[in-house]
Amino acid sequence: MNAPKEAVIKMYASREEIYPREVKGRYATLRWLCVWLTQAVFYGLPWLQWNGRQAVLFDLGARKFYLFGMVLWPQDFIYLASLLIVCAYGLFLVTAVAGRVWCGFACPQTVYTEIFLWIEQKIEGARSARIRLDRQPWTVEKIARKGAKHAAWGVVSLWTGFTFVAYFTPLKSLVHETLGLTLGAWEGFWIVFYAFATYGNAGWMREQVCKYMCPYARFQSSMFDHDTLIISYDAKRGEPRSPGGKLGGDCIDCSMCVQVCPTGIDIRNGLQYECISCAACVDACNIVMDKVGKPRGLIRYATENALVNKLTNKQARKRVFRPRVLIYTGLLGVLVAVMFGTLAMRTPLKLDVIRDRGSMGREVEDDQIENVYRLQIMNTGETAHRYKLTVEGIPGAKVVDNAVIDVAGATTRAVPVRVRVPGGAGSRGSNKIKFELNAVDDPSLHVQEKAVFIVPH
Repeated sequence: MNAPKEAVIKMYASREEIYPREVKGRYATLRWLCVWLTQAVFYGLPWLQWNGRQAVLFDLGARKFYLFGMVLWPQDFIYLASLLIVCAYGLFLVTAVAGRVWCGFACPQTVYTEIFLWIEQKIEGARSARIRLDRQPWTVEKIARKGAKHAAWGVVSLWTGFTFVAYFTPLKSLVHETLGLTLGAWEGFWIVFYAFATYGNAGWMREQVCKYMCPYARFQSSMFDHDTLIISYDAKRGEPRSPGGKLGGDCIDCSMCVQVCPTGIDIRNGLQYECISCAACVDACNIVMDKVGKPRGLIRYATENALVNKLTNKQARKRVFRPRVLIYTGLLGVLVAVMFGTLAMRTPLKLDVIRDRGSMGREVEDDQIENVYRLQIMNTGETAHRYKLTVEGIPGAKVVDNAVIDVAGATTRAVPVRVRVPGGAGSRGSNKIKFELNAVDDPSLHVQEKAVFIVPH
């Protein structure tokens, strides 16, 4: 009796190389417009100057974030948290209305994959030429083409890493250090690290990042409903498939929709989590429909309700304003209004008062009582100001020294201050007082801070 053969079960399917075909059309143009806009912003912002400094700079060493005319400090971290929440709700809203259009048009993974694919097509040729090149043995020509492609990818990746670090290290210093070969260890590490991540994700991993690494693909379905716009194949119109569409269906089974897909799926099998809604299949199918004399839209952006109930575009648009979308829109509107409202009312002046605990209050000349404080004044704006310091809360209380204080723009200054009150003023023990700081050149710029004045027993 023969022993049964052992069966080998693979827990991980090896990756099959995907060779997306180049496609032209309305959505391809829109996708490249997003590439140009996002990269113009990313690569251009570090070079933009504002008030004699870099317009956008997250200076971690100095603990200051410069955003055009605004300077944010660690105390302003709440605004960063608010921005992240706004972005999250914005993504929820866009997903509820139009599916994964962010992934297909503006996600950095999609943008850099498009750039790297363009380089690959220019050096190695069209889809069929790239397939032939990979299948042929190594020759001088193959080595030259592959080497040129990877060299170009490396240049783009390094420039991307350099630009990324320029948001955290002043660009002028970074350029001088790089040219002078005096680049710091941390700057050098992050340039190489970010370049390596760009090179690996956009050049090698590509669709695997979207399939396995990005969590968005996994929970997107929780934000979808029957009125969410998705890339859809009209099976009622397309089936049965046949070459030339001779058996009744409009789909000629040319597989162009598969060949242009960056994740390698067949959209005719229905919505799949790998679909990033880039609409490359829509452009490809429309071109084929034009050639065979069939109406466009066999593959298109549509909702499940529109396909099942054969709704017109006007009827489908009316269903956009449903409870989920209205809730997301309302929450997003409130968050944006609160964030920008608080930013607009934000006073670019902060004051902290620390009483000298080594002295609980002492008697000085003329029977006066004196307490010593340390004031930490933070001018969060970029304009230098002269401030007048006053104190109230106990009759006759006055600031003995440093009643007028100069603070440069975007700096902090520690100032020792002595406060005196007449003998007999105030009650024995702890008395509440209030410091007030007013800008001499700008009456609207003022701040108050509470403190305690000790009258000894």
